[in-house]
Amino acid sequence: MDAGNTAWVLVSAALVMFMTPGLAFFYGGMVRSKNVLAMLMQNFFALGLVSVLWGAVAFSLAFGNDWGGLIGDLSFAGMRGLFQAKQLPGFTGELALTIPAPAFFAYQMMFAVITPALITGAVADRMKFAGWAVFMGVWTIVCYAPVAHWVFSPAGWLFKRGALDFAGGTVVHINAGVAALVTAILLGKRRNWPREAMPPHNLPWTLLGTGVLWFGWVGFNAGSALSAGALAAQALINTHLAAAAGMLGWVLVEWKGRGHATTLGAASGAVAGLVAVTPAAGYVGGGEAMLIGLAAGAVCFLAVSLKFRFGYDDALDVVGVHLVGGILGSLAVGLFASKGINPAGADGLFHGGGFKLLIEQGIAVGTVFVFSGALSLGLAKLVDLTIGLRVDEESEYLGLDRTQHAESAYSMGEFGSMHGSFPEPQRRETAVPSDPKVRPTEG
Repeated sequence: MDAGNTAWVLVSAALVMFMTPGLAFFYGGMVRSKNVLAMLMQNFFALGLVSVLWGAVAFSLAFGNDWGGLIGDLSFAGMRGLFQAKQLPGFTGELALTIPAPAFFAYQMMFAVITPALITGAVADRMKFAGWAVFMGVWTIVCYAPVAHWVFSPAGWLFKRGALDFAGGTVVHINAGVAALVTAILLGKRRNWPREAMPPHNLPWTLLGTGVLWFGWVGFNAGSALSAGALAAQALINTHLAAAAGMLGWVLVEWKGRGHATTLGAASGAVAGLVAVTPAAGYVGGGEAMLIGLAAGAVCFLAVSLKFRFGYDDALDVVGVHLVGGILGSLAVGLFASKGINPAGADGLFHGGGFKLLIEQGIAVGTVFVFSGALSLGLAKLVDLTIGLRVDEESEYLGLDRTQHAESAYSMGEFGSMHGSFPEPQRRETAVPSDPKVRPTEG
């Protein structure tokens, strides 16, 4: 065990934990004011529910004794034997951990927390809190844990094939991105979307959330080196440069195409760059990280428009940023990876490795896409048939803050005591304007 490595991983775990509140602010600023607390609650609740499930069973399924490369067993269920474990299954030889098993447990727990939280952006403004809680809990066990075993555990079948994912391009972003896509399609469109504009209610919140995510992503990527050395330093540099280039790529394409460089575009571009470099952070050089980020900013900007073409309501662009960015970054590993950066990796196409790694990356991307998409759709449908996924039309009109949580983000005073119950809200009819081009507003 190495004290310096352990300290770095523990700090990185704290950084990744901070990303979930950052995501809450990032998403919370983009929804309408009547739904902001519901968005914050969906994200914050992940810290509670997923953490408990991780300790109870999900960690063991992801990193317990291997069953055919597909999933772990229940040897660590309830954290039994975790503090006595000198090494985790599969982590032997050059892959042996130099940090205690509980430190690895804590670090991976924060990954498990933020992954389902990413889905909330696609289903914003219309999902029941109870339906979300059940979906998130079951999804963590049956979808996240197996994919984490395939890719992150040395015993997993995709790991053994040679697929590379430094910090979660497949496990986190593709996994959550495709789940967001199928769930948003199953839920259906928000009321009056896309006929009615639904702009962000608080862009300063979104910029604040972006800054927290950018800060925390250092732990997300550089912490995945599991050591405090040159590899962690390279991953940190790559993470920052890709985010910076992603911002430039998005803003330049947006500016040229729409005539304005927006703050929302800058925030979205930075996140796109961070997403795309995540699987590659510990395998590529700084110049290649900038290329990946620049490409992600431009490609993800264009991908966001697909929801209008195909008619699915991805409210906060999870599919365009996380799914597309995760795919782009995972495939980029097959092009740019270099054993000169990380001897434990492989050489990609542009470093003399031929197409082998690129093919393995494609297999990993396709497998996770199909597995997570099918399982997420089936799970969402099951929850919908039992307790229901979508709020009724009246609740959507009034806002999820009031109807799901009996709270309001900005107008508590008008209802008296903050701890009292709300009066039954009354809908106010809005007069139709004389100009037929002007639409009445609601909420």
